[in-house]
Amino acid sequence: MGSSMLDTERIEVLTFDCYGTLIDWETGILEALRPLLAAHGASAVDADILTRHAALESAAEGGEYRAYRTVLREVVDGFGEAYGFSPDRAERDSLARSVGDWRPFTDTVPALETLSRRYRLGVVSNIDDDLFAASAERLDVVFDWIVTAEEVRAYKPAHAHFERAIERAGCPLERILHVAQSLHHDIVPARELGLATVWVDRRHATPGFGATPPASAAPDLRVTDLAALVRSMEHP
Repeated sequence: MGSSMLDTERIEVLTFDCYGTLIDWETGILEALRPLLAAHGASAVDADILTRHAALESAAEGGEYRAYRTVLREVVDGFGEAYGFSPDRAERDSLARSVGDWRPFTDTVPALETLSRRYRLGVVSNIDDDLFAASAERLDVVFDWIVTAEEVRAYKPAHAHFERAIERAGCPLERILHVAQSLHHDIVPARELGLATVWVDRRHATPGFGATPPASAAPDLRVTDLAALVRSMEHP
C-alpha cells in the first residue's frame, strides 16, 4: 500500500465507484465477450479484449448522452467490426444483460458493512438505474444515495456525477472521500474538484489499465483492495 496523505479523522462521507471498484466488472466483461467471440470463430487474449472494451466504451460515451445499454450495444458492435462479424439483436444486448450477473469482489460486502457503521456511503456510477438495481442486490448494503449516468445524463470523467454527490452529501468538501479503481473515470475528475481520493489498485499485480483508458493521477491513498481501505480508515 502506498503512503497516505489522508486525514481520515475528518471524513464523514465515502463515495464509491461501483464497476471495477465494488463489482468485478473485468471478469464480467470477459465472461460475456469470450463466448460471443467464440461463437463467431474469433479469439483474443483477455488483455486485448479489455483494452478494446475500454476504447470502444469511452468512444461510445462521448458526445450526446445515450443510455448505458446503448453504449454496451455499441461496444458489441465494435467487437463485431474488429473481428469480422455482425452481431444479431440478442448478441448486441448480451453485454448489458450480463451486468446483473457480475459479482462483487470478495472483500466488497464485508468492507461496506464495516464502513457503513461509521460513514455515510454513496455511489457514483456510469450506469443505467435498472442495471445498478440488479447489482445493488449483490452488494447487501443500503447506500445513502446513488448517482447514476442516467440521472445526470453524463458519463464520468465529466464532473456531473461528483457535483451531484457533493450536493447530496450536504457537508464540507473536505469531509468527503471518493474511492475508485479507475484513474481515468474517477481519480482525475474527483481531484479536479478538490475531493480527497483513494485509488483501489485492483490491477496491482497485472500490467496495463484493463477495461479503463490509461490515465495518470496522484490519489491521497492507494490500496489494493477494500479490506486494506477498512484497515486504513480504522487505523490512520
